[in-house]
Amino acid sequence: MAPLELYEKIYVKPSFLETEHGQIACEECHGGDPKDSNWQTAHKGVVKDPTFPDADRVCGECHEEIVSTAKNSLHYTLAPFGQVIKARANKKDKKVLEKVCKAKEKHCGKCHSSCGQCHVSRPTYTKGGFLNRHHFEKKPLMDTTCASCHGGRVHGEYTGANEEYNADVHYDEEEMTCMDCHSAEEMHADATGVNTRLDLPQRPDCRKCHEEVVSDKPKTESHKVHKDKVACQVCHSQAYKNCFSCHVGTDKKGMVYFKNKKSKMLLKIGLNPDKTKDRPYNFVTLRHPPADPGLFDFYVKNGLSDFNALPTWKLTAPHNIQRKTPPQNEKCNNCHGNALLFFLSKKDMEKWEIKANFKVIVPETKIPKPVKEVGQ
Repeated sequence: MAPLELYEKIYVKPSFLETEHGQIACEECHGGDPKDSNWQTAHKGVVKDPTFPDADRVCGECHEEIVSTAKNSLHYTLAPFGQVIKARANKKDKKVLEKVCKAKEKHCGKCHSSCGQCHVSRPTYTKGGFLNRHHFEKKPLMDTTCASCHGGRVHGEYTGANEEYNADVHYDEEEMTCMDCHSAEEMHADATGVNTRLDLPQRPDCRKCHEEVVSDKPKTESHKVHKDKVACQVCHSQAYKNCFSCHVGTDKKGMVYFKNKKSKMLLKIGLNPDKTKDRPYNFVTLRHPPADPGLFDFYVKNGLSDFNALPTWKLTAPHNIQRKTPPQNEKCNNCHGNALLFFLSKKDMEKWEIKANFKVIVPETKIPKPVKEVGQ
């Protein structure tokens, strides 16, 4: 997302001063000295975003209950990023591990979002700028807030920005925004100990709106057959963006950069690597993040020596749902027996990542056999 002009970032709308938050003096949140007539010294110590890393002082005074959990939320801490990298990192050499952690903070810890960076401004990761001239937006704006960080994959999938692929049916037909599924309860939830966003108890669940599908007697035959065996997205997702082999570093001026080897629009079905009570399925959709053993080679060699500790094809819930998704749910045998098109195999990956994905690769013996179609 393109950065805003400076005047767009800092202009405070006069009507904001009449709001409840506008009645609070600037220095009470941001610091500085309003009695100093010299603007340069008056702004000494001013904090751009007083809600990060600790929102207790400014937001917690009125929103104590929300802040008490939000400061440990996924958006605040980005904890799963650290957990994934640490799992793959070289833990035998402390010096190497320290360099990996520093590189991680430099490249993988910048896109966090705070109270202010959801409800007042765009995230610092996208160079900031007020959402609405300092007005506090109770419900964040999808196109300027969510898309700031999730614009590379999710927002494009959901809104149909990817060429040849339709927008998600929830967006296209129902005009739903991110917040219709991703509630405040989820956004503010304490994620301590949570491995991925898909494990957060407050996450969205298709079954909450589509109760009939998971009832004891679904109306649709395919729902009866696939119940608790196949995740919803396996039949109802279109292809989604997969990225490969990211490498990070800094240029001569110290600016951070990243380079992906390639990205592809794919839909891949794999074995469920982590079955739970809420996720009992045998088959799930998998996405390839830009994981690579040489991710941090710019900073330290052999930094991710335990790379195979986790799959490079990971469980995903694409935001591109369709009722009918040709070709996979148009006919049963478009999926059954169609190993090359959908089911993840060794042919889909580089040699160095095959070992990491043994839990999710679908062997030929587990690929569903062709069935007799209706009318045959």
